Amino acid sequence: MEITAEAVKKLRDRTGMQMMKCKAALSEANGDMDKAVEILRKQNKDAQNKVVDRETAEGRVAVYIDPVAKVGSIVEVRCESAPVAKSDLFVALANDLAKHITTHNPADPAALVNQPFEAGKTVQERIGEVVGLMRENIKVARFARLTGLLGNYIHHDGSVGVLLQVEGEKADPALLRDVSMHVTAKNPVAAVRDHVAAERVAAETEIARAQAAEQGKGKPANIVEKIAEGKMKTWFEENVLADQKFVKDDSKTIADLLKGHGLKVGRFVRLKVGELGPTSGG
Repeated sequence: MEITAEAVKKLRDRTGMQMMKCKAALSEANGDMDKAVEILRKQNKDAQNKVVDRETAEGRVAVYIDPVAKVGSIVEVRCESAPVAKSDLFVALANDLAKHITTHNPADPAALVNQPFEAGKTVQERIGEVVGLMRENIKVARFARLTGLLGNYIHHDGSVGVLLQVEGEKADPALLRDVSMHVTAKNPVAAVRDHVAAERVAAETEIARAQAAEQGKGKPANIVEKIAEGKMKTWFEENVLADQKFVKDDSKTIADLLKGHGLKVGRFVRLKVGELGPTSGG
């Protein structure tokens, strides 16, 4: 049976696969479009099975925000090599996954890949399309979802990104992008002081008191305590987003910057490719 160029293009548009693979699948299916789709999906699944145990040390972070629904997500998608992480196919996949997470709210990566995606395929099959083309292991490493007034920043190479939530009525997207970029650069441990884990505060307080005792030898106890309090104040200023000096204008803190626009720090999620867990400010 003759396989027309029009049929090959139609299958390519439907599956995203290479023209030669589409033609071969149509030939095997005797021109049956639906059967050809299934043949390609099986090939992609086989390709995924062959590479599933390979290490995924590269990847990128993607964000999608629905400003009407006030919902957004940030996701880290891993692959094996830097060239694949930079490819248009991989970038499009990461963006598709971020959008899907925003709109479908999966519980975790395992639940995500089993969800319906579109055109009768699952999320796993959408990932399989890119695996079939790139011949690398690709997986969703982690993701997070926030609701409210949201902003974001993704570094130009996709290696690190931030999803930010603030409290207020409305916000300039450029302002939220600047604050998100600040989070990317300064990597605070929490959004506000109350979000710092009690165990972390206790540990840092113990360190501050030990340093103050050494620094204040021979001085009254109340002076030593004030030295310790000063050290903790400095720690919060260096490590908590609301207290940090804004990277673009160190004359004001992030809290002051947002207050000037009728906003308050809410929370954030910062993901960097290859890190074990997200920095979650809240």
